[in-house]
Amino acid sequence: MYTQPRNRRMQLFARTFVVAAAAAMVLLAQPRASAAEPSQLVKVSTNMGDFVIELLPDRAPLTVANFLRYVKEGFYTNTLLHRVVANFVIQGGGHDATTYQLKPVHEPIFNESGNGLQNKRSMVGLARNEAPHSGNAQIYINLVDNPDLDPLPTRWGYAVFGRVVQGMDVVDRIGVTATGSFGPFKSDAPLKPVVIQKMELMDATQAQPTNPSPVAKPVPQSSDSIQSPK
Repeated sequence: MYTQPRNRRMQLFARTFVVAAAAAMVLLAQPRASAAEPSQLVKVSTNMGDFVIELLPDRAPLTVANFLRYVKEGFYTNTLLHRVVANFVIQGGGHDATTYQLKPVHEPIFNESGNGLQNKRSMVGLARNEAPHSGNAQIYINLVDNPDLDPLPTRWGYAVFGRVVQGMDVVDRIGVTATGSFGPFKSDAPLKPVVIQKMELMDATQAQPTNPSPVAKPVPQSSDSIQSPK
């Protein structure tokens, strides 16, 4: 068997060590895998206070991407939280706060309600009409646990894609505002308009996400009184 001279072997060893060290430095300099990256946070500023939504793209990638497109376009600036139902949900992000008219939207997206996320208190979902794949821009926030909005083997549910991690007290205040008929809205509309002033992406270092504070269990409602977000 051929044996390399000692000097030659030492040179090869040194060269290999340098290459390996350089490769290690390159790997350390690269960003971590997406699974280890900080969660995406969206700050929602309203005329009643601010709250922060943590997005869950690993469970609802299509819905998160759709929501972020509207956020980055500035779509939600000066829109209404036009629907408030105590012990149920608040909903909005589609009607212009000046004209009360629906804003033009992109095409609807596929319903991701089967992603395993449940409509529990503080969870954020995509509103839609009776057609299962009709969601576009409007969102809702669960004020309480709403299992009736989750999917069943016999029907589609409402897709959850995020959760409120800061400012749930603001959401609760909005959830008990006086409502009725206002402008083009026949019912459940805040009598004093609740306006989304803007939504913006946040750096994770700008917020300190906390779990929403527990609340007393609401008075049970009959299934006939449950309404889906519209």
